[in-house]
Amino acid sequence: MQAYVAMLRGINLGSRNRVPMAGLRTLASSLGFDDIRTYVQSGNLVFSSDVARSQIAPTLAKGIHNTFDVDVPVLVRTKEELVGTCTSNPFADEGLVPHNQPTLFHVTFLDGIPDPGRVDGIADLAVRYDPDTFRVVGSDIFLSIPGGYGETKLTNALFEKRLGVPATTRNWKSVVALTQMVNE
Repeated sequence: MQAYVAMLRGINLGSRNRVPMAGLRTLASSLGFDDIRTYVQSGNLVFSSDVARSQIAPTLAKGIHNTFDVDVPVLVRTKEELVGTCTSNPFADEGLVPHNQPTLFHVTFLDGIPDPGRVDGIADLAVRYDPDTFRVVGSDIFLSIPGGYGETKLTNALFEKRLGVPATTRNWKSVVALTQMVNE
């Protein structure tokens, strides 16, 4: 059994895309997942499964559609991938310590590694939206947002459009909490 984290994008925002966490846990159980836990109301699911990694996101997305009539991207990380995200944060190497102000640091998780040409094509955004900045590392975008994520132009929609892959963002506190949960 492999430990996973599935992150749903854009659920429980106001009255749209409502997915109750208890219902999500029940759905995951009906799909044969084990050790199921959720974290906060924004669609973070920690579980174990022997289903192939490539099948987890489409299986969950279909189940969410059938159960809740909601269509949202589902991004999946293995335990090892999420631990790698925590240990490869380039802002820590630059002397910025995310755990001191976890709500000012975020990770945008991408559904795959984007085309290098497209990554080169967004480099100007780090200057254009200064002091907000980012670093792309594989299928993760690390964000430093001193004014808070609610005020930035460096959003999921921007990265999805410019990189051509689905994305979802979590603050550093959530990333660390999910990493701890998947390691339990």
